[in-house]
Amino acid sequence: MSLADELLADLEEAAEEDENYMDEEEDHKIEDVHKETPMDLNVDSVKSIAKLWDSKIFAEILVKIEEYVRKHAKGAEVMGPIETAPEYRVIVDANNLTVEIENELNLIHKFIRDKYSKRFPELESLVPNALDYIRTVKELGNSLDKCKNNENLQQILTNATIMVVSVTASTTQGQQLTDEELYRIEEACDMALELNQSKHRIYEYVESRMSFIAPNLSIIVGASTAAKIMGIAGGLTNLSKMPACNVMLLGAQRKNLSGFSSTSVLPHTGYIYHSDIVQSLPPDLRRKAARLVAAKCTLASRVDSFHESTVGKVGYDLKEEIERKFDKWQEPPPVKQVKPLPAPLDGQRKKRGGRRYRKMKERLGLTEIRKQANRMSFGEIEEDAYQEDLGFSLGHLGKSGSGRIRQAQVNEATKARISKTLQRTLQKQSMVYGGKSTVRDRSSGTASSVAFTPLQGLEIVNPQAAEKKVAETNQKYFSSMAEFLKVKSEKSGTMTQ
Repeated sequence: MSLADELLADLEEAAEEDENYMDEEEDHKIEDVHKETPMDLNVDSVKSIAKLWDSKIFAEILVKIEEYVRKHAKGAEVMGPIETAPEYRVIVDANNLTVEIENELNLIHKFIRDKYSKRFPELESLVPNALDYIRTVKELGNSLDKCKNNENLQQILTNATIMVVSVTASTTQGQQLTDEELYRIEEACDMALELNQSKHRIYEYVESRMSFIAPNLSIIVGASTAAKIMGIAGGLTNLSKMPACNVMLLGAQRKNLSGFSSTSVLPHTGYIYHSDIVQSLPPDLRRKAARLVAAKCTLASRVDSFHESTVGKVGYDLKEEIERKFDKWQEPPPVKQVKPLPAPLDGQRKKRGGRRYRKMKERLGLTEIRKQANRMSFGEIEEDAYQEDLGFSLGHLGKSGSGRIRQAQVNEATKARISKTLQRTLQKQSMVYGGKSTVRDRSSGTASSVAFTPLQGLEIVNPQAAEKKVAETNQKYFSSMAEFLKVKSEKSGTMTQ
């Protein structure tokens, strides 16, 4: 066969394969159309949006739960790691299934709300709870007159809510539902109520089994939260090895809200933060409480991993400690009382008497010399003691005119000692710097040593002679050391002293 014949044979084979492939695709398309036809017919059905009820995983988990409940293995002992128990995986899967059931219930509630708003649009605002809304819709149906004197409705809503619903139903502008629409709504209500029953059955099973697997941890945060943190940590053994700061972050979800505000997103918050024991506190204490609960959960998980305290005594003690601290945090601050000023901290003064103390007091007391130095004359130019510091003077100390007729007597026996500084000051005062002047000597500015006499003309005299004579006379009669003189009386002629 030549090269051209081989090429033609290859082209024919390729054309046959393409035809076979196109025929298969047409067959698949026809099958897909047949499969999609019933889905198109059931667009208004709740099963088109809620697919968990008919899923295989949901049915398998419920069957396994029923099997383990029949076995009554609650009192059985677990040897070795808890992850090796066959029931452990079922508990984790069942706990995760409850989250999916919650999402499914929200979808069904929206479906029923959209469909039933045609008949009673005001009911959504009157009954905000999803399950209560679903039960009310199933009970009312197409006839809103059932609100009055309905015993089943009284078990769902309060009397006040029933009264408001009945009054609003009498004035509503809603339209009657068709039989098909009413059937779809009732079908959705039945599915929601059955899913809710399954959720409660799973909760009961998880709570009963978590008290068997991790009793102390379940007591602190609850069985549901305990199962969640165990599942995300990879088992009770791995949870017991984790530090408390990481346990608090288990279950944290990072939300990327591009273009939206992230103020409502709580960072670093996991399952423990959203547990009931933490959410019962005010918002400003929840982060602090989450750290405390995470630390206690770490201790409880370590106790449970070694199968100690199976009755939950450690868990009760830790939870009691947590609640005690919560109460302490929420106590009001103490009332501020107005207190008087405290007594001054004056030490006890030393009191002693005797001759030695009296001598010391006389020596350190204010002496007559200090009193004279502190006294100043009015209207006189004070003498600068050092001729350097302006205004520093010795007052009346050393002056002739003290203003008293007789100065105070100073007892020589008890006279205070003069310090060396004062001695130097007095010595400087007595020294003459640069000769005498009229200001220093306090003499008249017109005084002169040259006097004019009628006999001799010019005569050199001492201008201070008269002042000296007066000073001597004062010293004689008015000195502090002067004595009484004998004066002869003219009348009696006798001498008196």
